[in-house]
This record gives sequence, structure tokens and C-alpha cells, in this order.
Amino acid sequence: MKITINEIEGKLVAIFEGELDTAAAIEVEKELNPLYENEDKDILIDCEKLEYIASSGLRILLGILKKAKSHGHTVILKGLNDEIKNVFKMTGFINLFEFEN
Repeated sequence: MKITINEIEGKLVAIFEGELDTAAAIEVEKELNPLYENEDKDILIDCEKLEYIASSGLRILLGILKKAKSHGHTVILKGLNDEIKNVFKMTGFINLFEFEN
């Protein structure tokens, strides 16, 4: 799993590449620390190259969302493939996040 974080147009943009499975979750959570510590920017998570997400990955995204909302910011997920979008639908996460194509 590869994570790249940049600031673009006043937003924190995280690009996910690979599989966010249970084995990768601990390291990914450390790499996403700038998103957890963010207090002044909206967050865009680019999932175009994300191939798979496990429940541990959903937990990480939920933690980022809760932290962002507590500071009045949004988390937008972009480019989810159909399989991952179905996981969001089945878990009810589809109602929690904002999505962008």
C-alpha cells in the first residue's frame, strides 16, 4: 500500500494506491497521521488506484472523518471502483462520506 499526501488548492489530498488490508492498516495509519492532526483544511482522498479495502481500512477512514468533522471540515472520497463502492453501500459508509467522481 502506497500513500502520498500533498496540499493542493487549500486541501490535504491523500492518494491511496494498492490494497488497504488488515496487514497494511497499522503502517497506513501512521502514514496518515497528517490527516489526523489536520485542523484547518478539508481532506480529499483519491481512491482511483485503491484496489481493495478491509474493515480495518474503513475504521481508519472513519477516524479521519470524525476528526475532520470535529474541526468543521469535510472528507471527500474520489474515484472509488465499483467493488469498493459496494463495500461502502453494504456497511452504510456510503451515507457518511461525500463522494466525487
